[in-house]
Amino acid sequence: QVQLVESGGGLVQAGGSLRLSCAASGRTFSSYAMAWFRQAPGKEREFVAAISWTGGTTYYADSVKGRFTISRDNAKNTVYLQMNSLKPEDTAVYYCAARAGLVTPRLYEYNYWGQGTQVTVSS
Repeated sequence: QVQLVESGGGLVQAGGSLRLSCAASGRTFSSYAMAWFRQAPGKEREFVAAISWTGGTTYYADSVKGRFTISRDNAKNTVYLQMNSLKPEDTAVYYCAARAGLVTPRLYEYNYWGQGTQVTVSS
């Protein structure tokens, strides 16, 4: 069992930066692939970024490629999402997710989820 708690969301102006953190409980964090998804009002939850358990493989949605960076610190049981050059369309609730096994961008393959953290980008 893995419990996930996100933090770091907030209000930022367009062009600004935020770093989200996701703290995980459990002794086997280092064996889990981790991902970030987001959900804007009235829209479906969508993939943002994912990272393998070693950190050696990452995936990004085209909409965030070159602006967002996912990373992890297995010693701290934490995964991060560095978000730069933020745009109003990045406004959403951001969710951290985990799965045992290979990294994937597919939402339905993740079986552990955090409660989400709100990111609001003003124009």
